[in-house]
Amino acid sequence: MTVPVRFADMLTKERRARLRAERLYEQLRAELNAANEKLRGHAYALSEQVMAQRQELDIVRQHAVALEDVNEKAAQDLQVANSEVDLANLRLREAIETMPDGFAVFDSEQCLVMANQAYLGVFRDFPEVERGIRYTRILEICAYEGLAVLDSEDPGIWVEDMRTRWASQYISPRELHFINGMSVRLMDRRVPNGDYVSLVRNITESLRYQAELIEAQERAEAAAQAKSAFLANMSHEIRTPMNGVVGMADLLAETRLDSEQRMFTDTIRSSGQALVTIINDILDFSKMDAGRMELHPEPFDLEKTIHEVLTLLAPSARAKGIELILDYDMFLARDLCADAGRLRQVLTNLVGNAVKFTDSGYVLVRAVGVGMSAEGHVVHLTVEDTGIGIAPENQEHVFAEFQQVEEAANRRFEGTGLGLAITRRIISLMAGKMWLESELGVGSCFGVSLSLPGADTGTMQPAFPKGITRALLVSDHLISRGIIERQLQSAHVQTMTATQPETATKLARQDAPDVVVLDHDLSEADAVTVLSKLRQVLPACPVVLLCATVTDATQALAHDSNLVALSKPLLWRDLCSALVRLQGQYTNSGQPPAQPENRPAPTQRKLKVLYAEDNATNRLVFGKMVRNLPLDLTLAENGREAVECFMQSPPDLIFMDISMPEMDGREATCRIRQLPGGADIPIIALTAHALREEIDKIMAAGMNATLTKPLRKAVLLEALQNHAPPGVLFSAGPE
Repeated sequence: MTVPVRFADMLTKERRARLRAERLYEQLRAELNAANEKLRGHAYALSEQVMAQRQELDIVRQHAVALEDVNEKAAQDLQVANSEVDLANLRLREAIETMPDGFAVFDSEQCLVMANQAYLGVFRDFPEVERGIRYTRILEICAYEGLAVLDSEDPGIWVEDMRTRWASQYISPRELHFINGMSVRLMDRRVPNGDYVSLVRNITESLRYQAELIEAQERAEAAAQAKSAFLANMSHEIRTPMNGVVGMADLLAETRLDSEQRMFTDTIRSSGQALVTIINDILDFSKMDAGRMELHPEPFDLEKTIHEVLTLLAPSARAKGIELILDYDMFLARDLCADAGRLRQVLTNLVGNAVKFTDSGYVLVRAVGVGMSAEGHVVHLTVEDTGIGIAPENQEHVFAEFQQVEEAANRRFEGTGLGLAITRRIISLMAGKMWLESELGVGSCFGVSLSLPGADTGTMQPAFPKGITRALLVSDHLISRGIIERQLQSAHVQTMTATQPETATKLARQDAPDVVVLDHDLSEADAVTVLSKLRQVLPACPVVLLCATVTDATQALAHDSNLVALSKPLLWRDLCSALVRLQGQYTNSGQPPAQPENRPAPTQRKLKVLYAEDNATNRLVFGKMVRNLPLDLTLAENGREAVECFMQSPPDLIFMDISMPEMDGREATCRIRQLPGGADIPIIALTAHALREEIDKIMAAGMNATLTKPLRKAVLLEALQNHAPPGVLFSAGPE
């Protein structure tokens, strides 16, 4: 069938419209789907956002709940803290209130902020002293109301002084005394914020206790002084009659006595001297116990000091047949500085003990230099003996006070047991050390170490003669012989030694020596016989005879012009001087000694001596001691008579007792010094006082020297020789 064109066009148009509509529908549907997808995406995003916000809200809600719990806990903690602060404040206030000392706080304006009752108690009669009162007003109440003891100080000046004290950079402590008897110490401090803290310590009991201590100390010192005075007076009272006992015993010993009478006399002398030693020990110990012993260092000759001690103890050693030996280091200085008196006391104690506890053998004193220290020469002094020895368990015991080794072997030895205790204290006072080495039944060795400064005394030691190159030493004592041999070898002298007379004679024939040193105390031969045999071989050779006492060689010296006697222990300087004399040489300088020119010969008048002494026994002893001397002796019974005797006829020398009636020796000396010619007269004190303080007072009165009672004749003769004026011929003469 044929379709008309119009319909076909219409159909085509409709088909085209439908296609367009379909395409539009598809487009719109796609756009709608896209819009739906976009809307769905927004919905999802919004849902997620809502969920997130909901979660955040939940978190915030949880935080709010937690914060509410924290706030509640914080409130609880704050409440607890406030309670603790209140409790702490309460405790602090209670502690401050219970303090025995006053405590107060002032602000920067110096107004009272708080104070405890201990601070306010003194102001209980003044109600205005409360919180807010100014510090200045408190001071005014103390000053003007009579609370504080100001002595004679003006109240206004005192208040201003206290205010100035608070204004200073450092507020110094200050003591304040109240009229009620209370004493306080003010200790104030300024804190960084400007406030002031004041601590008022109650020192009433402390001051009372301090006053009691001072009173107790004064009583103790008074007791110690009374004890010392008692001991000094007892020493004086004992020494005065002992002067008569010992002096008369010495004089009696010079008379003709049989053996029994001499034994009695020697016993009196030794017992008297032992009593004096005991008194000296007790005085020294008392002085040390009171802490009053002082050292007085001065230049001295150590070797000579040791030799003097050995010489002093030589009679006791000689009576027991003991050899005293000195070994002084050839390279150690002689002139040193120390308290020579105390060092002599130490050596006397040590050597005296060695002699006392040794029945046979020897006592050896060594002085050795062991280097230098900051204080000076380090010196070791040892005292070695061949005595009874000390057991190890008793060695420390011997240094204790009033104690001796309690053994049967020792009970026969007398003594106070103070010597070594005093010796150790003196050595400690000299900053030295002391030790002991001993073997029971063999012997002992006491050692002392000291640091002593050197001293320049200007004295020259004699040199060994250069012309002597060979020497013959005859001695059978091993240690003494070894020491002398070593000394000779140090002077470059070839030394031959012999212990037997035959050996000595043989050596002399083989090689003639320039000098012979012969020990007088040979154990198996007589020294005079040995000397006679040597003279057959060496008729003109100089011989030095070593004797315990020079008097042992009196006969030999009278018949031999080339012989010189020296006492033992031997001093090297004495040997040098003796050899110089034997060779006819000059002094060490090589120049002849200066000869006095135009010097008037000494007058032949007697030495005029004035002796003032109130004790008749002591006057008798003194007169008997000097009866054979060329003296013109005048006696006075007190200081007044001594001054009158001096005015009538001035003497050459005065011996002055100290304790005398009417006028004592000190006052008499002072008056004589003021008289014409009295300033230069030698005045020697004779006293029974032994304390150093008393001796110093005596010397300060104008004395030239002091002799301690009991007086020994040898000491008296030495004083006469040392102080006799040059214009008078004086000789001690034979004793």
